[in-house]
Amino acid sequence: MIRFSKKKTSFISLFLFLISINAFFACSPHLYRNTEIKGKNISVSDTLAPDLSIDKFVAPYKKHIDEDLSKVISHSPITMDKSKGKWETIIGNLFAEATVEIVNPVFQKRYQKNIDGCMLNHGGIRSVISEGDVTTRAAFEVMPFENEAVVLELKGEQIIELANYMLANKKPHPLAGIFIHIDAKTQQLKNVYINGKIVSPEKTYLIVTNDYLAQGGDSMVFFTKAVRTYTMDYKLRNVLIEYFKKHPELPVITTQHIIEEGNE
Repeated sequence: MIRFSKKKTSFISLFLFLISINAFFACSPHLYRNTEIKGKNISVSDTLAPDLSIDKFVAPYKKHIDEDLSKVISHSPITMDKSKGKWETIIGNLFAEATVEIVNPVFQKRYQKNIDGCMLNHGGIRSVISEGDVTTRAAFEVMPFENEAVVLELKGEQIIELANYMLANKKPHPLAGIFIHIDAKTQQLKNVYINGKIVSPEKTYLIVTNDYLAQGGDSMVFFTKAVRTYTMDYKLRNVLIEYFKKHPELPVITTQHIIEEGNE
């Protein structure tokens, strides 16, 4: 039997302890941290020769798309521009009326109810409708986004919030079926009418808008208070295309939705 002195025993114990500690940390996962970030500019140039095989492959599809987009589907008697108008614009009126006209038959068939009105956003109109032939491309230019129509069931108090938003925001957001009467001097809200009647705070109304606004986009938080949401799975761009096809000559809609009273 081998015997160690107390001094040697202490040394061996320390040695074994250090080996155990080293083994523990060797088996533990390593924690890495960024100590330095380097970046450099990589220039992009057009010096490389184009891959003609890709162009050749894409060409038939591009031709087909161009033919579809260039197809004349309507005619506009004037240029419709969203920059012309204080409370409403002709193109905004047309967009809102088109949304109700095209979406309502689908909504009525599904739910046996009728849409009462429409509100869209001024910023969502991204181009003009030029005087003359209107092509499919025009719909893509006016509405390049993938927004879809959504019908919201709102209480009358939210309709009043909508009206006050219009007055505070001071932009000609497209409206249809909603008529806001204000005092000409104070610019304060007097009444809101839907279907020819003053809006009742307790009654509910069916308003079609887009999915972005339905989620409170553009600070339209009143839409987030909807009693019920009806998803239509109908892109607003397709709504415009169907409307253009339905109307060979586009109407010039000058309806006033914000009426100033007391100018007499």
